[in-house]
Amino acid sequence: MSDVVGVHGHTEPRFDRVRDELAAQLAAGEEVGAAIAVDIDGDVVVDIWGGHRDAAQTLPWERDTIVNVWSTTKEITALSVLMLVERGLVDLHAPVATYWPEFAQNGKESIEVRHIMAHTSGVSGWEKPFTVADMYDWDTAIEHLARQAPWWEPGTASGYHAQDYGHLLGEIVRRVTGKHLKQFVADEIAGPLGADLQIGATPADDDRIAEIIPPPPLEIDVAALPTDSPMFKTFTGPVAEANAANTIPWRRADMGALNGHTNARALVRVMSAISRGGTVDGVNLLSDKTIDQILDEQARGVDLVLGVPLRWGIGYGLPEPATLSYIPDDRICFWGGWGGSMTVMFPRQKMTVSYVMNKMAPGIIGSDRSEAYARAILAAADE
Repeated sequence: MSDVVGVHGHTEPRFDRVRDELAAQLAAGEEVGAAIAVDIDGDVVVDIWGGHRDAAQTLPWERDTIVNVWSTTKEITALSVLMLVERGLVDLHAPVATYWPEFAQNGKESIEVRHIMAHTSGVSGWEKPFTVADMYDWDTAIEHLARQAPWWEPGTASGYHAQDYGHLLGEIVRRVTGKHLKQFVADEIAGPLGADLQIGATPADDDRIAEIIPPPPLEIDVAALPTDSPMFKTFTGPVAEANAANTIPWRRADMGALNGHTNARALVRVMSAISRGGTVDGVNLLSDKTIDQILDEQARGVDLVLGVPLRWGIGYGLPEPATLSYIPDDRICFWGGWGGSMTVMFPRQKMTVSYVMNKMAPGIIGSDRSEAYARAILAAADE
C-alpha cells in the first residue's frame, strides 16, 4: 500500500513522483478514479490506482476495477491483426477484399489492410442514417461498411477511423480465423497472458466496471463543418455518446475501436509485447520484423478527421511533436482513448506505460493529466 492517502499499489522509489502526481490530481478533483502502470522489460515498476469508480464517489477504485478505455481498444485490435500477419495469415499489403470479398464494392477493391491499420482507407465512419445502437449489431454494421464508398482517395491521407476501426479489422480477423474479434482477444491474447482485458464486458464483470463520466462538449463545432467533409461525416456517422458506455448493450457489443474493458496493469502486460521484442513471459506474439512494420510511417500530416498533425505507423500512432510534445520523437508507438487514456510503447527502452481513468477530459488525443503522468514517468525513467 502507498503512504499517499487515496493512492494504492506500489512504485519503485524513483517513480514515487508518479504516485504523487496521481494523488495531486485526485485531490484537486481533476481525477475521480484512475490507474497507472509502467513495465520495464517485465519488471512492473509502477502499479497504482486510486479514487472512485462512480461519479457519486461512493465506491472505491479497487485493484481489479476495469473501465471502458475507448480508443485505447484500437491498440488491442491492431495487435490482433499483427498476430495474424506474424502467422502468415494476413498480408498488410494485400487488398482487404482478399479476405472479405464483399468489401470490394463501390470503389474499395484496391484498399489494402495497411490502409485500414493506418487510418488511410477513406472509410472512417458509416454513411448516415446510422446510430450507436447499429454498431452493436455486427452483421448490420459490416454490411453497411461493405456497401459504401470511400470518403477520400485511399492511401493519400489519414482520417481517423474513430468508431469503425474495430469492425473493419474485426471482420478481417473473423474471415481469417472464424472467430469474432472479442473471442480472438480472449483466446489468443488475454488468456495466454493472464491479462484482465477484453473487448466488451461480461455480466460477471458489471459490478467492477468504473462508471464513465462524460467530458465537456468537443471543441469542434461539428454543425459548422461542410457536410461532405470526412470530419463531419465521421463525427456524425454515428454521433458519439459518452454515456452509452455505461449501458449493458454497449458492454455486450463487439467494438474493437471503442469498448475495450481493462485496467492499466493489464494494458502494460499485453502491449509490452511490442516493447519487449514480441515475447511476454514465454508467450510469443510478434517478431522483431513485425514490430518494425508497426514503426513504418504510413501517413504524416493534418488528419482529415481530427484536424491536427498526426503520424501513423501500422496500427499505432508515431511521435508527432507538433501535437503531443511530451512523447519523445524516438522509436516509440502509442495510442490513447477519448478522455485521455493512453498506452505508450518504448521498444528501445523495453518500457510500456499505461494510464486509464473514468472522468473524461476535454479533447480526443491525450489530456493535461496524461501529459503530467507521462512527463513524471519519463523523468523518473531517465534517472
